[in-house]
Amino acid sequence: MAYRAPKATSIRETKSVLFLQVSDLQKHPVWQFVTDDEEDETAVRPVNCLPVSSLVSRIVGMRVRLANGSSVWAIIGNLDTKNAQKNEHFVLLSIERKGKWFQLERYFDLKYREHGPEALARFLGLSAAEVFPISYDVRKYAKGEASALAGKVPRKPRVRLTKEQLVALAVPEVG
Repeated sequence: MAYRAPKATSIRETKSVLFLQVSDLQKHPVWQFVTDDEEDETAVRPVNCLPVSSLVSRIVGMRVRLANGSSVWAIIGNLDTKNAQKNEHFVLLSIERKGKWFQLERYFDLKYREHGPEALARFLGLSAAEVFPISYDVRKYAKGEASALAGKVPRKPRVRLTKEQLVALAVPEVG
């Protein structure tokens, strides 16, 4: 049975992704970045027809499960509905605690030391072992490969890719 989100009050209902709250995500789990010249690059609007066939330029707000079994609200972005390997390296994750959001940086990001796994664990008041791996399952909201839609965000990737390998994974060959 397909998930049916509540109707938005207006197709123009936009909000900055920086100001999304759990209550917004409870009403509308999937949000689309607005590609309108009148809006700034952080503007998103709710998606009402779920499940979606693509998560390109979309985020999903939902509860994720920490390694210790507890669940927390998260915003998941940059999720490829067909490529689990790509998601292992490129998925974006922001975690909510007490009304504040923490964006987890990936091993190749510039702010990894300040916003990496250990910093997320401190933000949550837990040890890294209690937090990672973080499990997510967006199959209720998107169509695609099950292995890509339900996965884990590890503390460290199984394999760290080189810059060239990351670029090759991010930009598929055109042939």
